[in-house]
Amino acid sequence: MNSIRRIAHLDMDAFFASVELLRYPELRGQAVVVGGRSVHQPVLQADGSRHFSRLREYTGRGVITTSTYEARALGVFSGMGLMKSAKLAPEAILLPANFEAYRHYSQLFKAAVRAIAPKVEDRGIDEIYVDLSDNSEETRSLAQRIKDAVFTATGLSCSIGVTPNKLLSKIASDLEKPNGLTILSLDDVPTRIWPLAAKKVNGIGPKASERLERHGIRTIGELAATPQEFLIRKFGRSTGLWMHRIAHGIDDRPVVTESEPKSISRETTFERDLHVRQDKPELSEKFTSLCLRVGDDLKRKGYACRTIGIKIRYADFSVVTRDVTLPVAISDGAEIRKSAGLCLKRVPLEQRIRLLGIRAGGLVDLAGEQIASKAVQAELPWQEP
Repeated sequence: MNSIRRIAHLDMDAFFASVELLRYPELRGQAVVVGGRSVHQPVLQADGSRHFSRLREYTGRGVITTSTYEARALGVFSGMGLMKSAKLAPEAILLPANFEAYRHYSQLFKAAVRAIAPKVEDRGIDEIYVDLSDNSEETRSLAQRIKDAVFTATGLSCSIGVTPNKLLSKIASDLEKPNGLTILSLDDVPTRIWPLAAKKVNGIGPKASERLERHGIRTIGELAATPQEFLIRKFGRSTGLWMHRIAHGIDDRPVVTESEPKSISRETTFERDLHVRQDKPELSEKFTSLCLRVGDDLKRKGYACRTIGIKIRYADFSVVTRDVTLPVAISDGAEIRKSAGLCLKRVPLEQRIRLLGIRAGGLVDLAGEQIASKAVQAELPWQEP
């Protein structure tokens, strides 16, 4: 058994966009954006070619789910508003998201990896951690074999970083994208990790990055050179100690092969701000749809829930949440809707609503719990009695 930890982070390259290019190979090499709401499907024309929507044609509040590397070169990245990105890349191709296809290819690539290295921690639809410590094969050949297996199973490329821990592997997998293979040891931290921006560390978000910059700390190396006592004084003991450790490449977290979700949620951002009275039918329909979808998600994953919560973002971007704890676990969408209605009665509804979300928490194993057959009836504030 190899006593040296070898942890891989595998990240699929521009995953959603790459899946779309399998379907539309004529778009390879072009700036392509996936996302938005009510985006038209490509239209097959009489000559056999397809007509694709362009980013400049989009109107609405949608955001980018992902983009090809050609689009990223134009400054267009995931999470950007489509209207804003259209100013940067007006001629970029715009495709609707196809999450059923993405889930299918996600299952394929993860199965291919597990056939070679079974100790896998699932981190989402397009990335995983893999513990390679017990495998006697040389690191580069093993990582390349995993990459080849992923490509054979999906036709898609991925990037892999292999290091002694999850922290460094997450950073390493991004260093040589796309189709990268990066292997680092702790000895490589000063030359490969320290020159990078501090925000490259998973866990240092925009606000923390801004606070660090105010203290003249911009790179991971500068963070490593900062006295631990200073970080504790400015960020608190827990965060300060964590920053000091990660800046030196220290991370003892194990690869967790099994995990239970803490909650299941669905939310939607409306194309326009909705008024509680004037837009009652649409709000009620969206509310019901979200509750039913959460119920379907619970049943598909084998859970019921003891807590139902709602989230509302108003037109001014302020957010309010409310939840209710139930005496018996439920999983039926209609029961979720009734319980969520109780939460809705406890929030102010004078402003227009921009976003609505439903969350199921306090999850329990569906097989081991008695599921409630009835819940308290609640009339929605925007529903006619």
